[in-house]
Amino acid sequence: MPQISDRGIAMPASPIRKLTPLANAAKERGIHVFHLNIGQPDLPTPQEGLDVLKTIDRSVLEYSPSQGFKSYREKLVNYYAKYNIHLTPDDIIVTCGGSEAVLFAFMSCLNPGDEIIVPEPAYANYMAFAISAGAKIRTISTTIEEGFSLPKVEQFEALINEHTRAILICNPNNPTGYLYTRREMNQIRDLVKKYDLYLFSDEVYREFIYTGSPYISACHLEGIEQNVVLIDSVSKRYSECGIRVGALITKNENLRKAVMKFCQARLSPPLIGQLVAEASIDASEEYLRDTYDEYVERRKTLIDGLNRIPGVYSPIPMGAFYTVAKLPVDDAEKFCAWCLTDFEYEGQTVMMAPASGFYTTPGLGRDQVRIAYVLKQQDLERALFVLSKALETYNALTHKDEA
Repeated sequence: MPQISDRGIAMPASPIRKLTPLANAAKERGIHVFHLNIGQPDLPTPQEGLDVLKTIDRSVLEYSPSQGFKSYREKLVNYYAKYNIHLTPDDIIVTCGGSEAVLFAFMSCLNPGDEIIVPEPAYANYMAFAISAGAKIRTISTTIEEGFSLPKVEQFEALINEHTRAILICNPNNPTGYLYTRREMNQIRDLVKKYDLYLFSDEVYREFIYTGSPYISACHLEGIEQNVVLIDSVSKRYSECGIRVGALITKNENLRKAVMKFCQARLSPPLIGQLVAEASIDASEEYLRDTYDEYVERRKTLIDGLNRIPGVYSPIPMGAFYTVAKLPVDDAEKFCAWCLTDFEYEGQTVMMAPASGFYTTPGLGRDQVRIAYVLKQQDLERALFVLSKALETYNALTHKDEA
């Protein structure tokens, strides 16, 4: 039998989706599963985008330009200007979701064996994209006890060597919901400048910031304009995960030329997705405000509810729509699987993402889960109640087995 590639073997399974077969089996048994595992917003897509989707009048669904439609990129320029990010249409390359933007950034900036420093826990697919590019992720650990704030600069510098080429951040953060402060962003800027590194900054959750602190984009950092690669997507801000439209943004012209070679090789970003995304930029202020307000209320419901469960702790996330919570269990992955295979309360159970999959350092996150608050408040309240019953039952069984 032919061998699988080393790259294929090394590619990690998604901690977000790996328990899906167990969830599907639970549903087949008639159990209702509360999905807290995946960042799939349930809020409606902007009507402006849906209207375009319903009224597309084209005789041919053609290739779009490899860089994306200019009309869309021009509207994006105005969108980013609202956040004090000043671009030209040529600074923007439209991609097949934010995922392709990360992959093309890695492929264009990194050689096999190059290293990227990433604060952990981190979005698990970064590791997959690094493996695809032959690069290596080197993690710097943050802790739940310190709210996942960045470690001191000395810990970053301890990781930097002749192979280091980049720092990667997600701000606001997936999976923790942490929002980097101005001091932390300046710390990263100084490191990038001192060692002439790339700064990959995934900022797809900028709409969802729940603090008076300002949103500091990597594009706001002075003196490293040629080093910054901004990753973006419409998936979260417009509830448009399925149209697969993202963006890679950089002022570095040589880098854009390299990225375009990969864009040309995959031909074009989604035609229909771009039409929907372009229309969605015109979403009303009421739509954006209602979406934001709903997440604020969901966050309160989730965090208050989690911290009322005995033995559970979650810091207050300041952005995105995730939190990482510590559970009173020895092995959260085992517990999450058990919730789907062996537990139900009044015909219901919960599905969460084991947080160990968001860490690279072995052993970290074993008692943690990532929870996405993408359910309406009534369902969140019920899911929290079911989770409390699951923990109560699981720990009673565990203690019984130990006895």
